[in-house]
Amino acid sequence: MKTKLLLFLLMLLLILHKPISTLASPYPFAPSPQVPPFSPFPNSMSASSPGIVMGAEQRQMDSHKKMVIAIAIASTSLGAVILSVLCIWIYHTKYPSKSKGKNVQRSDAEKGLTSAPTLSKFSSIKLVGKKGCVPIIDYKQIEKATGNYKESNILGEGGFGCVYKARLEDNLEVAVKKLHCENPCAEQEFENEVELLSKIQHPNVISLLGCSSNEDTRIIVYELMHNGSLETQLHGPSHGSALTWHLRMKIALDTARGLKYLHEHCYPAVIHRDLKSSNILLDIKFNAKLSDFGLAITNGTQNKNNIKLSGTLGYVAPEYLLDGKLTDKSDVYAFGVVLLELLLGKKPVEKLAPAQCQSIVTWAMPQLTDRSKLPNIVDPVIKDTMDPKHLYQVAAVAVLCVQPEPSYRPLIADVLHSLIPLVPVELGGTLKVAQLPQQVLPGNPHEDSSP
Repeated sequence: MKTKLLLFLLMLLLILHKPISTLASPYPFAPSPQVPPFSPFPNSMSASSPGIVMGAEQRQMDSHKKMVIAIAIASTSLGAVILSVLCIWIYHTKYPSKSKGKNVQRSDAEKGLTSAPTLSKFSSIKLVGKKGCVPIIDYKQIEKATGNYKESNILGEGGFGCVYKARLEDNLEVAVKKLHCENPCAEQEFENEVELLSKIQHPNVISLLGCSSNEDTRIIVYELMHNGSLETQLHGPSHGSALTWHLRMKIALDTARGLKYLHEHCYPAVIHRDLKSSNILLDIKFNAKLSDFGLAITNGTQNKNNIKLSGTLGYVAPEYLLDGKLTDKSDVYAFGVVLLELLLGKKPVEKLAPAQCQSIVTWAMPQLTDRSKLPNIVDPVIKDTMDPKHLYQVAAVAVLCVQPEPSYRPLIADVLHSLIPLVPVELGGTLKVAQLPQQVLPGNPHEDSSP
């Protein structure tokens, strides 16, 4: 169809640009007969008044020239219009991705996806350079913003340092990760995280705002997540009381979206390698974002000898722990553990005795597949607040994700599609809460509206 249209337009263009004399005769190569000029006056008058005849002939020739010029202008204009339409059609046929990209950006905006504040908006923040495309913030300014790393500003602790709440000038609240880089591993994690996060932009991945350094200290500045980590919400003082069933499903869905972006939309693909509840951060509306990319690797580097076994006990996939095999299915296993935490309200590894621990996977697996036992092990905070069918579906997804054999685990895209129908529309899914039976709706007022 496109080829026929193109040929038609080209033929029409050629016809319109033929000489006027050619269009006047059906036989362009035959000699034109000599026809005497037509005179509107009788022969006698022509013979007796040669001036009048000549004037008439002149007017006829002028009229003919005007007609030729008018036809030439009209055909040229029409040809230009057709040529413009043809160029536009060829352009859109050859470069469809650009228009699609604009539609994708528009749809993201329509969904209300929020982005972190950019430092370019705040003229008072002192930038001293750039690391690639990442702004380098003056170290003294960060030190002042954290209250000289005051203990009361600590948001969390990691293997190589702490994360602090800070308030930069212009009243911008941020999170500051301070790494002590006497250890080469800490330096490597810093470089790795800055490099990866500088290339990643997604609503469910933490936003990197800047970095800094001072002697052996390295600083990474992120957007502040006001509701802390999922680990703190589930296992901290509140014991998950702020997380309703629908909010938990939203957090699981957001996490799956972030992982899908890393696995399928980053080139090369990114394996997080340290997915856990403490690395899933929650903003003021409980939107979940993946954080801590210090151990993340890109696809194709996982078989190199310099990649050592890393991760957190309870979340590490069996094949990676035993054989060092690392794939995107390793992240899927860790996601399954997080899903069990959301469902059961238990830590990934529980202490039974001073020298004895039990994995949540080992403990829960026999009961997850038994419909009579499953309701009894659900977190008491959300017990009897969900449709039983949804409970069984989430349990089935978790069981598939934590299968010992990687090939039996689903892709994160499949997990994502199975969770979307369980999340209310206003929280990013497709579920219409009004369709649920009234007796299974939780009493928490946040359940029926966006947090």
